[in-house]
Amino acid sequence: MAKFTQPTREALAGVPNDPNQVVLSLSEIFHSIQGEGTRAGMPCVFVRLQGCSLRCVWCDTPYALDRRKPELVLSAADILQRIEHYGTPFVELTGGEPLEQLGTFRLVEWLCDRGYTVAIETGGHISIEHVDPRAICIVDVKCPDSRMQPLNYAANLDFLRPHDEVKFVIASRRDYEWARTVVEKHNLSTRAAAVLFSPAFGIIQPDVLAEWILSDRLPVRLQLQLHKFIWEPHRRGV
Repeated sequence: MAKFTQPTREALAGVPNDPNQVVLSLSEIFHSIQGEGTRAGMPCVFVRLQGCSLRCVWCDTPYALDRRKPELVLSAADILQRIEHYGTPFVELTGGEPLEQLGTFRLVEWLCDRGYTVAIETGGHISIEHVDPRAICIVDVKCPDSRMQPLNYAANLDFLRPHDEVKFVIASRRDYEWARTVVEKHNLSTRAAAVLFSPAFGIIQPDVLAEWILSDRLPVRLQLQLHKFIWEPHRRGV
C-alpha cells in the first residue's frame, strides 16, 4: 500500500496558479448520469484521477488504483477544455483518490471560477480542510469490512460544510452498526446535506439495508448506484 501525506496550506501554495503548468494523472474523463448522492440522475462530467493509497475489499475501480500506470497525463488546461466540450455544468472529480494529487485542489478552484457545480468523491483518508469551499465534498467514511477503517482521517468530520455529503458503504450488519454509531456520535444528519448508506454492490441486498434503516428510524438516505442498474455493472465510462 502506497504512503500518503496530508495536504498542507504551504504545499498547496507551491502549486502553480497556471492551468498549463499543472499536470495530473488520470484514468478517464467521461460524460454520464450521476449514479450516487443527492444529485443522482443528473448529467455529469466525471474526471477520474489515477492512483489511490487505499485497497478497499469491495473497490469497483481497481484499474484506477496504481499511480504508476496512468492512462492519461494531461495539463489542467487540457482537462478544462475537455470538460467544456461536453457542455454540462456539473463536474465530479473521483478516482482512485483525487485529493492525493495536489494539482486537484487547483483544478477545483479553476472549475468553480468558471461556474461549474463541482463535487469531489473522496475516500476519507485525505484532509478536506483546504478544498475550495464552493465545492461539494462527498466523504466516503470507510467501514470495518472495507479493511481500511483505521486509515479514516477523523478530522474530516469536523471540516464538513453544510453542503457536503457523507457516505458509508455497508457490507454487513457489523458495518451498519459501526456506521450508525458514527452518525449518531457526530450528529452527521444535522451537519451535512446528506448521510448516504450504500449497500456494497453484490455483497448485501438493498432491501436488507433498507429494513435496518427503517427499524432504527435512522435519519439517513439509502443510496443505490444508479449507473449499475442502467448499464452493465462493470462497464467503464458510465
